[in-house]
Amino acid sequence: MSYAKTALLLAGMTGLFLAVGYLLAGGSGMLIALVIAMGMNFFAYWKSDSMVLRMYGARQVDRSSAPELYGIVERLAENAGLPMPKVFVIENEQPNAFATGRNPANAAVAATTGLLRRLSWEEVAGVMAHELAHVKSRDTLIMTITATLAGAISMLANFALFFGGNRNNPLGIVGVILMMVLAPMAAMVVQMAISRTGEYRADAEGARICGQPLWLASALEKIEQAAQRIDNGAAERNPATAHLFIINPLHAHKVDSLFSTHPRTANRVARLREMAGATTTAARGPWG
Repeated sequence: MSYAKTALLLAGMTGLFLAVGYLLAGGSGMLIALVIAMGMNFFAYWKSDSMVLRMYGARQVDRSSAPELYGIVERLAENAGLPMPKVFVIENEQPNAFATGRNPANAAVAATTGLLRRLSWEEVAGVMAHELAHVKSRDTLIMTITATLAGAISMLANFALFFGGNRNNPLGIVGVILMMVLAPMAAMVVQMAISRTGEYRADAEGARICGQPLWLASALEKIEQAAQRIDNGAAERNPATAHLFIINPLHAHKVDSLFSTHPRTANRVARLREMAGATTTAARGPWG
């Protein structure tokens, strides 16, 4: 997805937020919604990364406490032309990983203990390269702000029960019910549209960063198989963060539909294998 299209989608999310505010309380409601949206965007920009890391009980590691993982991230960051991000480990049996941070200079990557135990180091490198691709394209900031606004829209739509008599809603109680259902759904569509296309882009860039598309392809297959049978309790309690992970940590998604947070893993793996076939046998990455 291009940056222009992402910006349009984010603008649409903010516009939806304002529209719900207007239907609830007219011009004053829209103004209040605008102030809330600006405040939430500001908070998400500065604090979302630390908030998500605390949510998952992530602990920071360094060269002495996790030499293999830290060394992999260090080499990949150098290969990608990125500052060295902070590295975190999450105590969770489900193999998975995510990146967060408002920009490359304030980025962090996190891997679960399940990922480190179940994948080879080459596969871990493929996963970390994917996460650094998100950092490089600033997807982490876009997705966090979108998730924050999506949650706010859902919360605001629920207020319709208390303000359903507002004259700006021409459909009366029917309009109230429609707003409660359709506003959160529209927000979810925008959120998932950004997330799903971002995964394809990060797969391709991550493969270029590590120089071995098949490492990431193999990792995706292993993670998906394990994620389908190993619970991630923190993610189940906070489903709005599911899009941050390389593979959906929830058990809900079954098809490559508009409402799934990730594309089908089989589609992603097929693209990576096609990419591997189009490259030379010599890897361009730090292990070449």
